[in-house]
Amino acid sequence: MIPLRDNIPSRRTPLVTYALIGANVFVYFLLQPSSETRAGLYFTFQWGLVPADLLGGVPRVPHPVPVTWTVITSMFLHGGFLHILGNMWYLWLFGDNVEDVMGRARFLVFYLLSGVTAAAAQVAMDPTSRVPMVGASGAISGVLGGYLLLYPRARILALVPLGFFMQLMEVPAVVVLGFWIFVQFFNAFLMPAHGGGGVAFFAHIGGFLAGMALVHILRVRERYRSWGKDW
Repeated sequence: MIPLRDNIPSRRTPLVTYALIGANVFVYFLLQPSSETRAGLYFTFQWGLVPADLLGGVPRVPHPVPVTWTVITSMFLHGGFLHILGNMWYLWLFGDNVEDVMGRARFLVFYLLSGVTAAAAQVAMDPTSRVPMVGASGAISGVLGGYLLLYPRARILALVPLGFFMQLMEVPAVVVLGFWIFVQFFNAFLMPAHGGGGVAFFAHIGGFLAGMALVHILRVRERYRSWGKDW
């Protein structure tokens, strides 16, 4: 399923969501060399999260910042155009409503904590890996987990494959996001710990579960109740 839009309007401009999208786009297009070049690979090892380096290994390249900072910097790197496009699409689609419920400062904390937890989950499952982890998907998985608990009955317009054709359908958020996390679990336990095709599935799972836990702590209850009557 490819989600296209939901039916929940934002009450105010989601500035943090837009700023996070802008920061990711800025890094990818203006700072990060192409991942297919030697310079791009070097940049990825410098700023990406390498589990073995984080846990005390000898880095293949020197890090410009303390290695612990790569837990954060890695969230703003991406492995290719489709990688950043998919991540930013999901952040744009679901981030505004979660930010609406939490407020801007809390949403930023929520996003970063989800990303840190996602990284920790992946490192725990593959601590000796020397493959750099990059991407915002762990943090965005937290956004999806929070959205699922806040708006399980929201209607998502999605492209749904039916045989050889794609059909536009309105699907409840619980189905769209429930299917998404099922795919992550299925692949995580079917593939090696570092993920099939370079996908860190355990990071997705860790971020999603973190989002489900953190949304209870960081949401503004009065703001949520006003929407809860309608959705």
